[in-house]
Amino acid sequence: MTSPRPTGLRRRRSHPAPRAALTGTVRVGRRTKDLVSQLSPGDIAVIDHEDLDPVAAGSLAGTGVAAVVNAAESVSGRYPNRGPLLLTQAGIPLIDGAGPDLLDRLEDGTTVSIEGGAIHVDGTCVANGVRQSTALLEAAIADARDTMGGELTRFAENTLGYLQREQHLLLDGLDLPELRTDLTDRQVLIVVRGSDYREDLQMLRRSGYISEMRPVLVAVDGGADALLEMGLTPDMIVGDFDSVSETALRTGAELVVHGYRDGDAPGAARLVELGLDHVVVSSEGTSEDIAMLLAYERGAELIVAVGTHSSMVDFLDKGRAGMASTFLVRLKVGPMLVDAKGVSRLYRHSVRKRDLALLVFAALFTLVVIFLVSEPLRVVLRGYLLTF
Repeated sequence: MTSPRPTGLRRRRSHPAPRAALTGTVRVGRRTKDLVSQLSPGDIAVIDHEDLDPVAAGSLAGTGVAAVVNAAESVSGRYPNRGPLLLTQAGIPLIDGAGPDLLDRLEDGTTVSIEGGAIHVDGTCVANGVRQSTALLEAAIADARDTMGGELTRFAENTLGYLQREQHLLLDGLDLPELRTDLTDRQVLIVVRGSDYREDLQMLRRSGYISEMRPVLVAVDGGADALLEMGLTPDMIVGDFDSVSETALRTGAELVVHGYRDGDAPGAARLVELGLDHVVVSSEGTSEDIAMLLAYERGAELIVAVGTHSSMVDFLDKGRAGMASTFLVRLKVGPMLVDAKGVSRLYRHSVRKRDLALLVFAALFTLVVIFLVSEPLRVVLRGYLLTF
C-alpha cells in the first residue's frame, strides 16, 4: 500500500552578505554513493539527492570537497533530516535547490564559479540555488519536526499494509544454502554503514569486546568497508553489493547475495563478472534483515548490531516508506539482539584488585618455592645468617 508523497516544506530564502567567489572543478553524479569514490579534495560535488541522509553527507564531507551543489532540496520538510548539517558544520558550502535539469547542463570536469547561491560557467549564470547555513538548516529541521504528523501517519499505514504480505519473515524459516561460516553458538557482530557506525565500532574496540569475544563479523554491503577502515576483516558480506568496494569483496569473506522471491538477485551479476564465488538467499525485507535472520537460523548465541536502521527517520533517510520487514525480524530475533551502544556500556575490560592481588601472591609463592628447593640459595642464606 502506498500513499502520495506530501508537498515538501520550502525553506526560507534569505539574502546573506556577499561572499567571495568559489572556483573549482565539478564532479557530477546522480547517485551520491557512486560519486563519492570519484571525488578528490577541492572538487565541487554536484548531486541530485532530496533529503540528503547523514551517511551520504558524511561521505561527501570525508572526501574534502570544496562545496556541494544539490539540484534537489537537502531538507524537503517531510521529516527532520539532520544529514545536511554535517556539511555546513564542517565548513563545506551547500547550495540547495539548484534545479532538476542542473545535472544535464553541467558536464563532469567543467570549471565553475559559485557566488552566493549562483553557479557560473565562463561568466554565465547557469543555475541559482539557496546557499545554506547551519542556522537555516536548523530552522528547516525544526519546522519539519513540528509538522511531521502527516508523514508519520503515511509511514504507519504503509508499514501496516506490508505486514500481512511479509509475515512469512516471522512465521517461516529462511531457505538457506550451505554456508562455510560457522555461526553456531557464536556471537555475531552485524555491521551496517548507518548512523553512528564509526562511533559504535570504535566504542566496541576500546571496550575490548571485539578482541576478547572475537565475534563473527558480518557486514551488510558498505559495512564491509567500514570494518576495513577499522583494520578488521569481515567473515561474511550480505547484500546486493551495489555499495561495497572490490577491495572488500576480495578479502576472502563469504559472499551472500540478497535475492528476491521472484528469483531476481541483482547483486549476483557483479560477483559473476568479478569471478567471485557466492551464494544466494532469497527473501523479502532489507539486506540487514536477511543478515539477522541468517544469524538466527544458524544458531548464533548473540547478535550485536552496529549502524542498523530501527526508527522511522532511519528508514526515511533510506527512502523506504515503511518498516514492516524490520519490525517482523526484530520480533523474531529480539531475545538475542542487542545494540552496539548497549554492549560497549556493559562490557568493560578491566583488571580487578582481587585478581591483581592473587597475581602478586602467586609470584611471591613461586619465589619461595624456588628458594626452598634450591641448595645454592640456601647456602648463601646460611652464610648471611652466620655473618650476623
